[in-house]
Amino acid sequence: MEISTVQAKIEDAVAALEGGQQDALSQVEPYVHEAIKLLDTGAIRVATRDGDEWTTHAWIKQAILLYFKITKMEKIEVGPFTYFDKIPLKTNFEDLKVRVVPPATARYGTFMEEGVVLMPSYVNIGAYIGKGSMVDTWATVGSCAQIGANVHLSGGVGIGGVLEPAGAKPVIIGDGAFIGSRAIVVEGVEIGNEAVLAANVTITSSTPIIDIRGGEIKESKGRIPARSVVVPGTKEKEVPGGKIYTSCAYIIGDRKPSTDLKTSLNDVLREFALSV
Repeated sequence: MEISTVQAKIEDAVAALEGGQQDALSQVEPYVHEAIKLLDTGAIRVATRDGDEWTTHAWIKQAILLYFKITKMEKIEVGPFTYFDKIPLKTNFEDLKVRVVPPATARYGTFMEEGVVLMPSYVNIGAYIGKGSMVDTWATVGSCAQIGANVHLSGGVGIGGVLEPAGAKPVIIGDGAFIGSRAIVVEGVEIGNEAVLAANVTITSSTPIIDIRGGEIKESKGRIPARSVVVPGTKEKEVPGGKIYTSCAYIIGDRKPSTDLKTSLNDVLREFALSV
């Protein structure tokens, strides 16, 4: 089945459903199943990169949302464990050459490139994880999140899911990035290639990102530049009762370019005395 045909059928069904044609749901069912199969095999992905820009493919998210509508709750048995859910578990890890440590869980409709390691963790539908990345213990990768190659998501990291609205950009973690323990990245935030986030950094779409490099303070939101070193902090804010301190993220330095990224990362952690 051609991808362009699947896309057209799903987009037509969404328009028909929005127009009140409920019979469109049953008619589009085979195309929805094909779309999720394509996601599961890596033939399509929710967001793709062209140069420095990412494009979100809304029709794929729409397919996922339709998949929730057409699937039924079923009992899923895995050894001594019993689950009750709409989405089956991913099963083709051996073919993909992906290491999965029990009780790590990934839903059908996720994709991992060769060499990915899933410690006891969770990966939700639509997510894509690049070659050689590690999802460490109790880390979660939310719906449609795009994780680059050679990324380390440390223990307890929370990568948020972005399913709706369908056109919204998912969370994106660039190649070679290091995300420290218990860090949280949500709401379509983009982390640039080889960036380093210290433990407990929380970045949402509205979190102030304060760059203190170079002696001039610059503030932005939504994106961490490549090779930045980021720590959690607070920002003073005036309120009617006085002053409060709200969460922010500080960019305090740069990860030096290196052909040996592991050596480079260790140097960064020592230089900035980061807790990871």
